[in-house]
Amino acid sequence: MRVLPGDPAVFFASGPSAGQQEIEDLRRSMGLDKPIPVQLALYLRDVATGNLGKSMTTGQPVVTDMARRLPASLELTFTALFIALLVALPLGIVAALRPGSLVDHAVRFICTLGVCMPTFVSGLLLIYVFYYLLGWAPDPTGRIDIFSASPPDITGFLLVDFAITGDLQGWWAAFTQIILPACTMALFVLAPLARMTRASMLSVLGSDFIRTARSVGLPGSRVTVTYALRNALLPVLTIAGIVFSTMLGANVLVEKVFSWPGVASYTLDALVASDYAPVQGFVLLMAGIFVLVNLIVDILYGIADPRVSIE
Repeated sequence: MRVLPGDPAVFFASGPSAGQQEIEDLRRSMGLDKPIPVQLALYLRDVATGNLGKSMTTGQPVVTDMARRLPASLELTFTALFIALLVALPLGIVAALRPGSLVDHAVRFICTLGVCMPTFVSGLLLIYVFYYLLGWAPDPTGRIDIFSASPPDITGFLLVDFAITGDLQGWWAAFTQIILPACTMALFVLAPLARMTRASMLSVLGSDFIRTARSVGLPGSRVTVTYALRNALLPVLTIAGIVFSTMLGANVLVEKVFSWPGVASYTLDALVASDYAPVQGFVLLMAGIFVLVNLIVDILYGIADPRVSIE
């Protein structure tokens, strides 16, 4: 951050026309007049006490801004991952059951198309088709339209808060608002999930215990779902954890296209303004979430496969 072009003191001192003394005073107040090693030591000290600094853009502590915006990003990411898994798992299973068939080639084509198309392109296309042409989707400007009242701030997740308060009309408004950005993100991560499901299922379907299960006359659906899918879930869980962490950090384009008030768009605005504290706080937040997600995936291993234990 410190070697990027531009001087944040000049930016926040009302531009290049600001006086030199004003710029120097602001640089001193921001701690930018100290050597880089000293700035690093002071920052690490603040981080150890839970202080991520203050955003010069909003004037609020970074912790406060992150806490207010993180639920929006998490809700969007969870919804997108749920949609992606809902589509990718059946596609991967069907492709594995008929390798080399027309269905298999169609699934691989869909996956390749999803991963090759940038999220801002697919997002704009979805807006053009479903909002502009068909008029099915609401105005893509945030988490809820201007005519709907926000629910009480209970969890920060609008869908959950509306459900808790029993406001079905508000829940539907929030759901219709989130579906297009969630589908945009789901298209981007559909490919790795479906391809991993297909590869893992192909490996399991060729195992001895699957041939034994079929030879004793068990129904095909039971063999596929109960025996094959459960044993094929471990690699899928691994890639799902990686995909979730990637989505949370890389959804900045989706948040910008749909005016979604999440942490990624907040960080991009701070980056453009050379506002160091929010960007550094975002990096630390993503690193912490990445570690937490990997821990949860390790725990889920034991649920999916009893042979895997904590010990």
